[in-house]
Amino acid sequence: MNTASVSSFDLFFSWLAHGYLNWAWWQILIFTLIVTHITIAGVTIFLHRCQAHRALDLHPIAAHFFRFWLWLTTSMVTKEWTAIHRKHHAKCETVDDPHSPQILGINTILSRGAELYKKESTNQETLRKFGHGTPDDWIERNVYSILSWQGLALMLIIDMFLFGAIGLTVWAVQMLWIPITAAGIINGIGHYWGYRNYDCEDASTNIFPWGILIGGEELHNNHHTFATSAKLSSKWYEFDIGWLYIQMMSAVGLAKVKKTPPKPVLRDLRPADQGTLEAIIANRYEIMARYSKTLRSFFSNEVQHMQVLASHLKDARTWLGKDEARLSEVEKAKLEELIASNPQLRKMIEMRRDLQAIWGRSNATGDQLLLQLHIWCQRAEESGLSSLRDFSLRLRRYV
Repeated sequence: MNTASVSSFDLFFSWLAHGYLNWAWWQILIFTLIVTHITIAGVTIFLHRCQAHRALDLHPIAAHFFRFWLWLTTSMVTKEWTAIHRKHHAKCETVDDPHSPQILGINTILSRGAELYKKESTNQETLRKFGHGTPDDWIERNVYSILSWQGLALMLIIDMFLFGAIGLTVWAVQMLWIPITAAGIINGIGHYWGYRNYDCEDASTNIFPWGILIGGEELHNNHHTFATSAKLSSKWYEFDIGWLYIQMMSAVGLAKVKKTPPKPVLRDLRPADQGTLEAIIANRYEIMARYSKTLRSFFSNEVQHMQVLASHLKDARTWLGKDEARLSEVEKAKLEELIASNPQLRKMIEMRRDLQAIWGRSNATGDQLLLQLHIWCQRAEESGLSSLRDFSLRLRRYV
């Protein structure tokens, strides 16, 4: 074997061991974290907030970058992802929901989330009904949609060229990142475990108040409450890194925000008018969250003065703020027992029902709803309960 052959073999094995860049392990780790985070950003900003919910518009440069990057790293087709997600919102927590842990079980979603996505992506009815408005240009029809695995193969070649044999591990992490975080954690844990700022109609939860690792998607209850909002954080202590990126892109003209969560605007106290009614309906989730907090506080104060309260009712503060439609049968029975035990609590709960009914009357005219609001405020302010009076006075300041 001549010297040239030995040198060639040495070069080959050196490349196989270290790749073109010859980086240390910690540099490769940082690279892997960065590229997987870019993928997360592409999913939350482009697929989720821009395509599925139309919460923002992206400049063609930004939109095409995300489309290309997601083709390389996920093989997901924009129309398929968008359609499946829109169907999830339309059919949430029902047998038609493509990935509800409330229906299919948390273990199924965590272990088979990507499989469920793949299965639903072949449902042509889903794509036809929910996939409208997604990219339909030449490159989408001839590359991204029909050559999906080729993008993943190109990413594998790039990773192995840059890092050698360890590039295969980098590529594997990239391939597993979305199935684990999005198909598993968000679709699974995000509808099973966590805290809720808003008692919306489904079982969505906020996994963590700091949305960093999954691009802000950790704030899933906030998202399901205000689905068309480009911003997922709601409380002052919550952080949505996806929203930070959108703000940065907006500053340089790469994004244009169309909608964010409604914020209560208060004016001087005056009789409720049509503007008050519209503001109350727009902010109904925030209002009911505030009412639930008031109700729990009222219960805590009231229970100190109640001579007799069955021990199994003392946990009421943990479920008293829930929407009654979401209470278990045991909790509903406890609620009725609690109502019978205290006239003041009965009044608070009845008034909550009546307040919810105002925006639940879909067939009523604006004038009829405004009359119902006037009646509710009058009853609250004449109830003799300071909690109700104060709540009504604040309600009449909405604009």
